[in-house]
Amino acid sequence: MNIFSTDKSRVRHKKMAVLSLFFAFALTPLFGALWSAPAIAGDLHGFAEVAAGAKFGDERAEKNDYNMAETRLQLKYRYFPALTEEYGGELSLKGELLYDGYKEELSTEVRDLNLFISPVPSIDIKIGRQILTWGTGDLLFINDLFPKDYISFFTGRATEYLKRPSNAIRLWYFRDSISFDLVIIPQFEPNKSISGRRLSFYDGLTDKIIGFESTRKLIKPAKTVNNAELSLRLYKTIKSYEAAIYLFKGFYKEPRQTLDATNRLFTYPRLRVYGASLRGPVAGGIGSFEVGYYDSRDDTGGTDNSIENSSVKYLAGYTRDLGNDLKAGAQYQIEQMLDFKAYKANLLSGSPAQDELRHLLTLRLTQLLRAQTVDANLFIFYSPTDEDTYLRPSIGYKANDALKITLGANIFSGNKDHTQFGSLEGNNNLYLRARYSF
Repeated sequence: MNIFSTDKSRVRHKKMAVLSLFFAFALTPLFGALWSAPAIAGDLHGFAEVAAGAKFGDERAEKNDYNMAETRLQLKYRYFPALTEEYGGELSLKGELLYDGYKEELSTEVRDLNLFISPVPSIDIKIGRQILTWGTGDLLFINDLFPKDYISFFTGRATEYLKRPSNAIRLWYFRDSISFDLVIIPQFEPNKSISGRRLSFYDGLTDKIIGFESTRKLIKPAKTVNNAELSLRLYKTIKSYEAAIYLFKGFYKEPRQTLDATNRLFTYPRLRVYGASLRGPVAGGIGSFEVGYYDSRDDTGGTDNSIENSSVKYLAGYTRDLGNDLKAGAQYQIEQMLDFKAYKANLLSGSPAQDELRHLLTLRLTQLLRAQTVDANLFIFYSPTDEDTYLRPSIGYKANDALKITLGANIFSGNKDHTQFGSLEGNNNLYLRARYSF
């Protein structure tokens, strides 16, 4: 129960929840009828989902006993216009209606609204709102600097919601010698990061874990042409291996600069990233390696303790099918802080120091059971330098082609409050999702 809501507002929110449930199920046949109509030159899909998450171990967030209670309707429509006699296109729309019982509000979101065209055989273009991703990592991102939603990730929403949509222009150019993939995001779009309302977090200014009392203010970069974000990937397949080079010009996706500690003002410093990756068959499985140099443009020497230092990130990964519907994958990532001596020399007295080298290992196990109607999953993050762990177990059951039920958990543990997963230790949760697809 929201202690800041009046009785009338709670009644209104409950009515909105009932209405969202009504729309989720009552409108499904209507859209199904439109989908099957001969006049529609496209296809319609979607799902209705109910999800709930029980929280245990913390009393700092706005609500102490749960962090997810929502009903969601998603509709996805694709239309295939004939642009010319030779070339066509695809208009894609993916929209959602969500009643969020935690916030006690009804909202809508457009996750896709874009036009995909191929003006010539060697060029593809997608313009509009879209989900962007690339790189070799499994839930680890080095050269993928597109926005993420870590609140969804840590509270038990489907993994697809880790990726936030962007308003962007994407261009692919294909050649036998080398191909490239260019993304232009005209206006900066940050990660949806933890703020204390739904999940508590470590606050470096007070050196403690805080929750709903957080009052920090985030200042985004100005909406100017010079602040447009550019991402470029050059890639080529050599025999069975794909090699790629990455370039990025933009900003950190997390608020890594303190503007005013007294008034708790933070912003997103400028960033350039130069990277590379290689992926292909290794010893009966798929191996990968990725590296990225993070050039912190507002603190090139590492002497400003209010701005993130430059760094280099390395990631090696390997996945293999072990037979009997069992698949395993492992990753090893190293984050190397540059200008470490300058960082130590300018560290504020009493502030916990980061390590020059941060090591992170992951393990993914996936087992399919009962004629592949049950999928059991376990994903483990473990950092020996931070001495913290994050477990993501889940099990999904497909009752039929349309209905899937998923039970899972997010479990954090650590010996230090300021580390990535140690700071989240109070946010352990158990969640249940039921999705009906059509």
